Amino acid sequence: MELFDVYSLFEVTPVRASGCRVWDDKGQEYLDLYGGHAVISVGHCHPVYVKALKDQLDRIGFYSNSVVNPLQAGLAHKLGEASGYSDYSLFLDNSGAESNENAMKLASFHTGRDRIIAFRKSFHGRTSGAVAVTDNPAIVSPFNANHKVSFCELDDAEAVECALKKGDVAGVIIEGIQGCGGINVPAPGFLGTLRSLCDKYGACLILDEVQSGYGRSGKFFAHQWEGIRPDIITMGKGIANGFPCGGILISPAFKAVKGMLGTTFGGNYLAMAAANAVLDIIRDEHLIDNAYEVGKYLKAGIPSSPEIKEVRGRGLMIGIEFNGSVAEIRRKLLFEKHIFTGVSGKNMIRLLAPLVITKQDADTFIGALKEVLQ
Repeated sequence: MELFDVYSLFEVTPVRASGCRVWDDKGQEYLDLYGGHAVISVGHCHPVYVKALKDQLDRIGFYSNSVVNPLQAGLAHKLGEASGYSDYSLFLDNSGAESNENAMKLASFHTGRDRIIAFRKSFHGRTSGAVAVTDNPAIVSPFNANHKVSFCELDDAEAVECALKKGDVAGVIIEGIQGCGGINVPAPGFLGTLRSLCDKYGACLILDEVQSGYGRSGKFFAHQWEGIRPDIITMGKGIANGFPCGGILISPAFKAVKGMLGTTFGGNYLAMAAANAVLDIIRDEHLIDNAYEVGKYLKAGIPSSPEIKEVRGRGLMIGIEFNGSVAEIRRKLLFEKHIFTGVSGKNMIRLLAPLVITKQDADTFIGALKEVLQ
């Protein structure tokens, strides 16, 4: 049997990792500035994280949500304190895509409506509903194109209000910072306008913080730079540092009904051990402050070059947009400078480093990029 060949793979086979470093099967060391799509939040193989998983596996690895799992309540308490949303409720699932599915379903339950507003260049996941609100025709199958989604341009409040006036919109879903679409930060005031419009027309505001949350922007959630409070906040990726986990924070205005949401593996013992350890590490090592400071330092150090069109982002969510394709630049960074980076489209290098990155790591990348550009 062969693997279903849907990935474009680099010829690198990681076998070991620590902090912001990865080693391949030939012993070559790499600086990881991508964290496996922003998943590695507190660094590879952090000793506190590893111990938490090992200790939990020695006790119990899994049972369903038909029994009490105290680790879930413990996570809810820690997450409320860390995020500032202690009055919200937590529902646990397995991934960012599943979180977005549950958020839109909950918005529909709550309002009795069936339409969602999403934004151009958005990405919300690869499950059915998440694909439907993702602006990427390459991944939207005929089955996913359910015609219950209205797409608006980012920052176009007039278009959003026009769609809301129809009265059938359950929710507006927007990323705290658009990731796959090009590290696009909503314009100042736009999220506040969305909050007001959703209140005016009785729709739910859903903030997708799957990639931009958990400290990556320099605040716990990226939308907190704008001082708003969404109805639902979705999480994934960095929530458990590589162990599959996701969740949604839900406003007190929502009433839970038995059976309205559910999951087999969500909130399992191992995921909860991982997620609790991540919050402990973020708190004890002041990693949100580090994300802000090192992100600002890294962004400021990116060299001026005729090849670079723009550098944008917040904290450790940085996009370097070039005037042409970045394929060769990224290849040289990986195979000549031994640095992992990501992309957003053909013209942007995307940096999503673990929150434990140092200024020395940033200097390594800045120097390597200068040499590659020369």
